[in-house]
Amino acid sequence: MKRRTAALALGAAAMMVLTGCSTMSPDKNGTDTLNMVESLTNPARSDLLKELIADFEQQNPKIKVNLISPPTEQADQKIQQMLQSGSGVDVLEVRDITVGPWSNNGWLYDMKKDLGGWKGWKAMTENAVKAAEDTKGRTYFVPYGFYGLSLFYRTDLTKEAGFSKPPATWEELLEQASAIHDPAKRRYGYAFRGGANANSNATAVIEAYVADKVDTSNGYKLTNGKTIFSAPEAQDALKTYLKLFKEASPKSSVSWGYPEMVEGFSNGSTGFLLQDPEVIATISESKSIKKDQWDTAPLVAGPSGKTVQPLATAGWGIADGSKHKAEAVKLVQFLSQGKASTSFTKKNSLVPILKSAIADPFYKTGPWSSYVTMTEHPEKYLNVSQPRGVAWWTEWEQKADADVQKMALGKMTPKELLADWDAYWTKKWEREK
Repeated sequence: MKRRTAALALGAAAMMVLTGCSTMSPDKNGTDTLNMVESLTNPARSDLLKELIADFEQQNPKIKVNLISPPTEQADQKIQQMLQSGSGVDVLEVRDITVGPWSNNGWLYDMKKDLGGWKGWKAMTENAVKAAEDTKGRTYFVPYGFYGLSLFYRTDLTKEAGFSKPPATWEELLEQASAIHDPAKRRYGYAFRGGANANSNATAVIEAYVADKVDTSNGYKLTNGKTIFSAPEAQDALKTYLKLFKEASPKSSVSWGYPEMVEGFSNGSTGFLLQDPEVIATISESKSIKKDQWDTAPLVAGPSGKTVQPLATAGWGIADGSKHKAEAVKLVQFLSQGKASTSFTKKNSLVPILKSAIADPFYKTGPWSSYVTMTEHPEKYLNVSQPRGVAWWTEWEQKADADVQKMALGKMTPKELLADWDAYWTKKWEREK
């Protein structure tokens, strides 16, 4: 109860700060003050941002930055309120699931022209440059990093089971996980996701199986315009995925979300885990498994040998209502290049936006190396954009999560699930026409 009260107090304080700061610049000394609001807040992250801001202010003595850090669970709602008011926010954290509705409402500033001659683009990876533009060529945010899937695996357990290397395909994953699986010893093959956000992993296996046909501009569509859920290969994908649950996962994983999945791997009870790079830091601190007992491998592929990497991303954007856009652009540029960008991605366990990361020992060795491998081979690990910015995304996630759980419990067949998902997306897209 105290945490809730404190969170509400912090949210109220943030709004008060906004109100008070909206008229702060320029002051009598000619200094402009920018209000910067983050969304995915945590104390360590906020402290890091303050350090980076201090460096920026030292290089730009006429610009001051006021960092506002609402509680994560309220942050996007708070930011939306600020944007609706038309004042009080200059630079803000924009996510791939918020950029659509916020830009459609005219709340975000298109930085395309301002960044036209920026040298920072040349230092960025192809994925980062692509993510910075929407389908109409507008730049509403510059990504600070990516959340991309890779396969976490137990090197000792796979070796004991007779395998010399980690699985490269979903079929191999099923084979290896089944070989490791031994409930009598409380050892399980795979950390299945059947609870919150279960749809993401189910979609990942489907996209891998239709990789040769997927529309890279919309990962839920095939190149023929139909949904990925309509493809015959999608049924093969879900049959494999269902076997992975029935033959190689703990029964309780039917309700596992992010915390339970990660705990299942970090406490040593499961052999494989499909997760984002932020988990690297968590597992590195585990006292149950040693450093030489685990590693990561590139995202497993479908029958074609290719797979789809649905990179989730977020970055820094500018409010259309900001009266200090030139100064705000400077801050976005500063955070998106050089030491500032590198520090932010490393300390937040993000897939980096800079090409130089490929040669950085931090990313080149150990569990980060699989992400470099995927970046270096885009022809095999296809990067796609999922329709995460649609107005009905939250509705979709809630429905799809429930459906995956029904399938795992035997209340819905893979064929029924896919037919339902195909009809759902087809109907939504037809309404948009």
